[in-house]
Formats: sequence, structure tokens, C-alpha cells
Amino acid sequence: MPVNANVNKKDATIKTKLQLKKSPKQKLLSVLKTLLLYGLVFVLVYMAINWWRQPVMPANPQLQLTDYQGQTVDLAAMSAAKPTLIYFWGTWCPICRTTSPMVNKLAAANNYPVVTIAIKSGSNQEVQSYLSAHNYNFTTVNDQEGKIFADWQGQVTPSYVILKDGEMTQGLTGIQPLWSLKLRLWLSSNF
Repeated sequence: MPVNANVNKKDATIKTKLQLKKSPKQKLLSVLKTLLLYGLVFVLVYMAINWWRQPVMPANPQLQLTDYQGQTVDLAAMSAAKPTLIYFWGTWCPICRTTSPMVNKLAAANNYPVVTIAIKSGSNQEVQSYLSAHNYNFTTVNDQEGKIFADWQGQVTPSYVILKDGEMTQGLTGIQPLWSLKLRLWLSSNF
């Protein structure tokens, strides 16, 4: 093989290697594309799981409930004026320890009615003690046996339902930031 042929092959190999090397900008774009793709897949999977686990409104829902203090809570009447957030949670639920303070802030803002349903969280006195210990002031129905949650086909806590005019407009589960809950309530009131 002539010497020039070897030199040409080496030059071609070096050129190919240089072409395969990415600039820092290309590397950054490649990483961002990968992150965007994984993020999109995560969001789609999360939304599918959330849709599958969300509560389902019963055919004949019990919308007149009694809170742990004995006061009547009329969800149909509350949701006639504004969309109403129903928050299913439990004192035993570790994730609810993260979400309950946000729900309490939402309830304190008085922009939208909030009713919470404490699932299998003990007696009325135990629920009251828990609410007092955590400075929660939201309206709470004590679902001692979990019957209300079962009627709504609830699967996980925390779960949320937004009612408008006595009908479910949205259902969701898991950790929801305060802005997400506000946005969902606003969407339910405007669309």
C-alpha cells in the first residue's frame, strides 16, 4: 500500500472523529432534549395514573353531610355559588401532612369553599384534637368507617374532587401545589 494511501486514511479517520465530537452548545442541547423527553414521558404517565386513581362521583351521591362538630354541610348548595373543593385525607396519611397545610391556606383565603373528609381517622374527638394540634381550620367531615370515600371509589389519599352545581368537574390525587388547586377551581368557575 502506498504511503499516501495510509496518510489519506488517517486524515479521513481524524476528520470523522472531529466531526463526531460535539461542541459544548450541541452537548447542552442534547441534554436539554433528553430531559424534555423524559419530563414529557413522566408528565404523561403521572396524568394517566392520576386519571385512573381519581375519585368517581357516585350515581346518587350523598351531598348532605354532617361535620365532626354536628353541623350540616350541604355540598350541592355550596357548589351552586362557587366551585367547591372536597379534600379526602387521613390523619394517618404521610402525604397528607404535606398537602393539608396548603388546603388549609386555600380554605382560609375564602375564595372558594373547601370541605375536607377525614377518612378512618378515629372519633370526632380525635379528629378535633388533630385539627387543633395542626391549626387546621377547614370544615371537616369525619368518615370514621371510610364509607363516603368508598362511595366515591376513592383509591388513595390525598384525593380531591371539585364540585360545581352539585356535579363533579374534576378529580385528582396526590400532592397538588396550592397554585394548581387555585387554577383548577378558577377553571371550574369560568368554563
